[in-house]
Amino acid sequence: MKRKKKKQPVNLDDIVKAMRRGNREGEQEVLGPGFHATNRVHRSKKTYTRKAKHKSEITDN
Repeated sequence: MKRKKKKQPVNLDDIVKAMRRGNREGEQEVLGPGFHATNRVHRSKKTYTRKAKHKSEITDN
């Protein structure tokens, strides 16, 4: 005869861990695998770049 396993109560740590895992999996579905920064550093308008699409922005006032 098999014994019934006792169910342990769900605590706050388990809930937080499950939410983090769900958020991470959802983010990976949208953005793809790997690291994606949520906040980016603000680049100055005067920052030098060789790309033509950025050169016209500096001359505009």
